[in-house]
Amino acid sequence: MTYLAVFGPATITAMADNDAAGVATYSIAGATLGYPILFPLVIVTILLGVTQEMGVRLSIVTRKGLADMVREFFGVKISLFLFICLLIANLVTITVDIAAMKTVAALFNFPTVPFVLITVLFIIFFIIKGNFKSTQTIMLVSSLFFLTYIVSAFKAKPDWNAALSNLIIPNGVDFTPEYIRTYILIGMGVLGTTITPWGQFFISSFMQDKKPDKEALKLAQIETYVGAFLTDFFSFFMIVATAATLYVHSIPLESGEQAALAIKPFAGEMAAYLFAFGIFNAGFMGVVTVGLTTAYAFSEFFGLSGSLNASFTKGKSFYVLFIGQIIIATLIAFIPQISLFEFAITAQTINAMMLPIVFYYLIKFTSNKHIMGEHANTPFQRIFATIATVVIILASVFTVIAVVFNL
Repeated sequence: MTYLAVFGPATITAMADNDAAGVATYSIAGATLGYPILFPLVIVTILLGVTQEMGVRLSIVTRKGLADMVREFFGVKISLFLFICLLIANLVTITVDIAAMKTVAALFNFPTVPFVLITVLFIIFFIIKGNFKSTQTIMLVSSLFFLTYIVSAFKAKPDWNAALSNLIIPNGVDFTPEYIRTYILIGMGVLGTTITPWGQFFISSFMQDKKPDKEALKLAQIETYVGAFLTDFFSFFMIVATAATLYVHSIPLESGEQAALAIKPFAGEMAAYLFAFGIFNAGFMGVVTVGLTTAYAFSEFFGLSGSLNASFTKGKSFYVLFIGQIIIATLIAFIPQISLFEFAITAQTINAMMLPIVFYYLIKFTSNKHIMGEHANTPFQRIFATIATVVIILASVFTVIAVVFNL
């Protein structure tokens, strides 16, 4: 019962990292490289758990979010810079997630505009009229729908021995120079799309909104690693589904939505529809969590009231910002001339620029014994977190450079 009392924020944050853009990355990874790309999932899971545990620990010990701590210790100028970067990157990410919903609606032969508008209005309604508990419940239920990827993977009838053995060491393909180059590029992309700046802000703010006791810290830390495992557990099946169908038959892929159609001849209609529904669900979670991240960060950076338990009147700036960015993103997503690929690259570029700064502050705060007391990072944690941060930063920067300059 104590564990259930703290359960939620870390799992939701980790699962939301598999938004529509994340599903597209994993789908393309499986279709392009096959089972060997499963190997980086182990590394990604460890790094995701380590970095998000620091955010959870900071929030519970200080009873403040990461953005709140930055404003308090480093002032408004740094806060303003970080918020503007976060706002732009998050707006672009929400646009990509809504665009994915639009494409999925077309795959199901639903009227696109009404379908997307109803979904967006539902999101706005349950955020405004609900509270922290109802929002957490809806997001946890939404997380269950990632089970659709397990069904799609089994329907694809993969080589399970090959899939599991590649978690330990890449094998079973011809490792040509071209394959290795692509493997590094996409592997970095898998890492960069899973561990993001918005995720660090969201987990600390959402945990702060839950207001757990310090006695629950150990259980919250356990949940962080469970959440990291779950997010890449489902990513495993996304990759398996496309590796067993598209890679085996040498069918190229450029987006997650294409995967739903492409696997249909090999895995069946049910698998294709479940894969498409999973993309819609991922987009739904992405819109909610990334949208809330911006609203939380704005409130914390500038010392305003921002909580899902506050009424619309008391938290007007929080809710208006949440609604405003979703409306803007929806309008942008329906502009035919907009290149969503360029949008995705823009978001990834900004995220790559922000990661060094975000992790600098995160490690600095969690290593400070005056702030964290007995819960400060140990020398091992500090060194490991620093190394993990450098790896994540290199992954994001490398991915952006490689894609932009077509290396």
